[in-house]
Amino acid sequence: QVQLVESGGGPVQAGGSLTLSCITSGMLFYDHPMAWLRQAPGKEREGVSCISETRSETKYYAEGVKGRFTVSRDNAKNTLTLHMVNLKPEDTGMYYCAALDPNRLCSIASMKERIVYWGQGIQVTVSS
Repeated sequence: QVQLVESGGGPVQAGGSLTLSCITSGMLFYDHPMAWLRQAPGKEREGVSCISETRSETKYYAEGVKGRFTVSRDNAKNTLTLHMVNLKPEDTGMYYCAALDPNRLCSIASMKERIVYWGQGIQVTVSS
């Protein structure tokens, strides 16, 4: 019954923008730190961003996307968003929405070990 469904991906030229959305259901959205991960062809899946479940909604970003990506959450709509600007070819990959263990904190480095639910992924392709 738990579902995380991404949308908003697609092809874009370098320097362009995209906004990814993740609509969740069947889970207590407010309890979970929420995260975005991505996987480029032939490479390991890596953490991109995370936002805590606390009132402060502390945000974390991988070094390569700081200043270009913005993560946010809407607890009333059970929705996670990633706004991406100034996209680069190296941003190309499959992007995944994920919910982290509610007993664990956001962590870019340890994100994969803390995930309890995954979305199906959505493709982002940035052409040069």
